[in-house]
Amino acid sequence: MRPHVDQRHERVLELVRERGSLRVAELAAELGVSAVTLRRDVEVLAGQGRVHRLHGAVVWPGGESKVRVRAARQESAEAAQSTASAEGVVIGMIVPTTASIFAGIVRGAREAVTAQGGRLVLGVSGYVDTEDAVQAGHLLAGGAQGLLVAPSWPGGVPVGGQEQWLLDRGVPTVLVERSAPPGNPAAALDRMRTDRAHGAAVAVGHFAALGHHRITAVLQDGPHAAQISAGYRSAVRSLGLDDARGAPSVREHGDYDSSVDYLVDAVRERGVTAALVHSDEDAIVLVPRLQARGIRVPDDLALIAYDDEVAPLADVPLTAVAPPKRAVGESAAKLLLQRLAERGSGRRPAPRQHVELLPELRIRSSCGAKTLAH
Repeated sequence: MRPHVDQRHERVLELVRERGSLRVAELAAELGVSAVTLRRDVEVLAGQGRVHRLHGAVVWPGGESKVRVRAARQESAEAAQSTASAEGVVIGMIVPTTASIFAGIVRGAREAVTAQGGRLVLGVSGYVDTEDAVQAGHLLAGGAQGLLVAPSWPGGVPVGGQEQWLLDRGVPTVLVERSAPPGNPAAALDRMRTDRAHGAAVAVGHFAALGHHRITAVLQDGPHAAQISAGYRSAVRSLGLDDARGAPSVREHGDYDSSVDYLVDAVRERGVTAALVHSDEDAIVLVPRLQARGIRVPDDLALIAYDDEVAPLADVPLTAVAPPKRAVGESAAKLLLQRLAERGSGRRPAPRQHVELLPELRIRSSCGAKTLAH
């Protein structure tokens, strides 16, 4: 025969007073009632101020601090277990090159893995998409337990099944500075990348704050062009700038003559006064060529470069959008270590993550400081 509700309430109070706190599920099991019934009892008692609820537990008034201490100790123990599980872990990392932004990304990943007692092993694809799978096979055969991968996808996203080799490996994988569109199987992978669209928008906003109304962009054709172009266009529209006279130009890396011709025409024929250039290297090459054609930087054309690898070393130090390279590598490595710890402990994996870190604008001479007339 079930006890009367008042009797059950008294028994709840007695047990909680004796033990300080109890999980709702544990208390329900001890009393032989459903969790739903017990929650109703606790709500009534909590409403009367006779018990408190905290983190799914029923707590005797004044015992909250003890519960919080126990929870903190449990979290610390779990964190220690996670860190300890990284001892001896081997992480494979595949990048298209160790130059440009990837130098900083690799450094950040290596430091994060080493700090937790693991080892980072590197593979380089040389921007050859078929080499990614070869490097992955080599790294996994050598003992890598998870992969950090920046695939050599020309547009930064997979096409024609380029992602399949990633999905066939069966190990935790984090995409680095790459993504897959919704609906693509690789979109279910964790990923860590720079929000390049945001960086482009920040550059456009800086130009607008200096009084520039007609702005253009010259971008390298490659994995990041679509993001940078999207951010550029969005900012131009949002700020009410002249997009029709300053559409982005996407050209092959090294096509300097065409880029110079495009910019000279933009300045002289269309009244463009500012340009975003990806990358630093292109901007450094373009500045003297523009000056040879009578276009002075920043007097006639303000420039902002994208990447900030060597921008400060230019003859006219370049204002540049700086991706958080080291932080991208570090964060990607920590996420992968978390996935490996989850797998090793049998814990249910946390939700997959698509993380974008924001770049910053580093202001130097090339954008000019003089506000233009409206």
